[in-house]
Amino acid sequence: MIRVEFNRTDAGKIQSFSMSGHAEFDDSGKDLVCAGASAVAFGAVNSLFENAQIEPIIDLGQDGGYLAVELPLLEDEMTMLKVEIILETLRTSLETIEKDYGQYIKISYN
Repeated sequence: MIRVEFNRTDAGKIQSFSMSGHAEFDDSGKDLVCAGASAVAFGAVNSLFENAQIEPIIDLGQDGGYLAVELPLLEDEMTMLKVEIILETLRTSLETIEKDYGQYIKISYN
């Protein structure tokens, strides 16, 4: 199972997220749940670099079954808004996957 955890600030903004595990929906290379979750997560990380122009702190596991992303301190309001949109879009996308494939992906919030 893929486990996703979102951590929010006291103000309710996503400060970090992590993904761990494997969906095991299908054989490696055919696992649509894993591919979908990975695509939206890495798309969000790439968007943080490209569109928000920030460098998040990234921890990528060696076996491909772990990703943790933490935001640096942000002071510019426009950057904060871009980051919020990107990360809330990630959350929504992963929740959509969880809705249809909940036995393979679980999201929690702290």
